[in-house]
This record gives sequence, structure tokens and C-alpha cells, in this order.
Amino acid sequence: MSIDKNLIAEMTNWRHTLHACPEMAFEEVSTAKLVASVLRANGITVHEGVGRTGVVGTLTRGDGPKIGLRADMDALPLLEKNAFAHKSQHDGKMHACGHDGHTAMLLGAAVALSQDTGWQGTINFIFQPAEEAAGGGRAMVEDGLFERFPCDMIFGMHNWPGLPLGRFAINHGPMMASFDTFEILVQGQGGHAAMPEKSIDSLVCASHLVLALQTIVSRRLPPQETAVVSVTQIHGGEAWNVLPDTTVIRGTVRCFSMATQKRIHELLVELGEGTAKAHGATATVSYNYAYPATINTVAETDIAILAATATVSEENVEWDCVPSMASEDFAFMLNFKPGAYIWLGVDRDTSVPLHNPHYDFNDDALAIGAKYWVELIHTTLGNTTA
Repeated sequence: MSIDKNLIAEMTNWRHTLHACPEMAFEEVSTAKLVASVLRANGITVHEGVGRTGVVGTLTRGDGPKIGLRADMDALPLLEKNAFAHKSQHDGKMHACGHDGHTAMLLGAAVALSQDTGWQGTINFIFQPAEEAAGGGRAMVEDGLFERFPCDMIFGMHNWPGLPLGRFAINHGPMMASFDTFEILVQGQGGHAAMPEKSIDSLVCASHLVLALQTIVSRRLPPQETAVVSVTQIHGGEAWNVLPDTTVIRGTVRCFSMATQKRIHELLVELGEGTAKAHGATATVSYNYAYPATINTVAETDIAILAATATVSEENVEWDCVPSMASEDFAFMLNFKPGAYIWLGVDRDTSVPLHNPHYDFNDDALAIGAKYWVELIHTTLGNTTA
């Protein structure tokens, strides 16, 4: 089934409307209203306020499997530097990750599938809030997503700069890394900068600790284990001539298994406490398990490959891609249901990365993404030739 030009025009209009009015995590009120309005206008049962600001549309046609299709809706705290007509009207907020495109594509697929008789079963169109580090996927699951809207399997999709338009990429197993954060409070003893021997310099201790943390991946984990430990903040001191009592180190951890997450947590504590002790200081480590790794299940990945192949042809589907160390809270849903997460190519001749103030979702990808969702339903619930 093709996506007709009128629906493509509608998706483009929705996408531009959403891009111009970006909303942050758990603030997606007008976005949710647009989604609910389109779903209702096409005879789809709508449930609002799922996971605070999420929307679920349910479409049932006879007996059959129950499939979940998920798109994210939130924007980023970023000042847009584009100049086109649909640029953000909300200063400091921007759709720099393409969630406006994700929402428009799933809405387009919902409209097409509501008019399509070539399938039988139940489709849950899941519009998720707060993907950007706020855990909207977890919020929906904790709000009874799968109890209220049963799914036998669930699928997600993300646009992917670096992948040409008209191509898909997917992997059996890991697609995206976990996302954890840590904070280490180094407690020394403040004093005069001219008399360091009478103090315990928390900044010097913290500096040694930053370097020591780099040995976690390079020397303390097996070489075959993929992981990233990045220090992203150091805060200590306020005056030129005072050694501060305390220095705070913050950072992030990325990996692909819970065992590796736990081992890195242990090593952060070990290195923090040991390095501090060597300097006569103390260290307190706080570790936050934020997002699990996004791990595709094998059977559902095969289904996604079939749908992608039906959308763009076999030679344009890569199914042994290198996983990304970035993270995705679709992982919370995959922790409860089998499913698969796929990357959609969006690049023309040049590529602007995600989370960049010049990024804009490629409207030429809208029809491809919507058609993938339709083909996925045909693959799981019906006749792919309908």
C-alpha cells in the first residue's frame, strides 16, 4: 500500500506545526491535542494522559495479534538557528531530534491503516512523552501501558542522520546503549591557596580521579565489553585564593548489559573512595540507573526487516549495523515486550547531526516512515498485498 500525496501533504503540515511549537518533556499538551484530534477524526479510540502527557490510539478489526507502534513527541532545550518558516516559535526549545517527524509519520500511518482493510487484529498507536532523558517510556509502562493496551510485540523507529534517505538499518540484539549518570562528591578541607599544606585540596584529588575513571574501560573491563565512561562536569571553588572544601564530579555511563552497568558502578565506588583516601579526602558516589540498553529480540527484528524490505527493497536494508552508544527509553518497553527498534535514513547530500541547532527532519522521509509502519502491520496482521 502506498502513501498518497494528500496524506503526505497532511503529514508535512503536522510536522511543520509541531516543529514550530516544540514542547519539552511532560509538557506536550498541544502536541497531544493534535495527535488525539487526528486519531479521533479517523475513527480511532483515543486515550489521553497515559504516562502524564502520552496518547494511545487503539484500532481493532476482528480477532488477531495485538501490535504496538510507538513514536516520541518531546523537544529539546535548544535555541534553534534555522531561518525557515516553520522554525521554533518557542525560544530555547527545539525539535532537534526529529520527534516532530516521528509523530507525523505514525499519525500518517494511523490514518492510512484506518482506511485499510488488509489486516485483522489490534493496533495500539503509542505516542510517548519525555523521551529526552526524562523517562517517558518508563512513565507509560508504570501507568499500566501494557495492562490497559495489551501488546504481543512492540516496534519503534528513529530517524538517523548518517544513513542515506531511502535506507533502513537494524540489528538483531543491541541497538542503543544504556544511559546512567553518576555524581562523586569529593570532600577535602578548605584553606588558603598560599598554604596548601594546611588543607586537603579537593580539586587536586578530583583531577586525579577524573583520570583514574578513564581506566575503567581501558583496564578494568574485558576488551570485548563495549562501554563509555565520560566525565561531563566538574564544580569546585568560587574564589582565586581559596582551596574549596568540596568538588563535585558528574558524568555518564553507556554500555549494553546490566552486568557491565553493575561492574562500572562498583568500579566508580572503588576508584572514588581509593583515590580520595590517597589524598586524605573522602568521596561519596551516587549512581543513577536511568535507561536500560535497547535490545531487539530476534523474531521481531526479522519482522521489521521484512517490513523495511517491502518498503524500500532488500538492498536498502542493513541488518547488521553497528549499535549506537546513544540511548533510547523505548528500552523500557522492550524490557516488558518483545520488539524491534529500527533506524530510518534521512540524509540528502549533507548531514546535520541530531541535537544540533541547525537540524531539521527531512520531509522526504515522511512517506517512507509511514509506509514502513503500514507494511509492518501487513507483515504481522494481514495481507501485505492489500
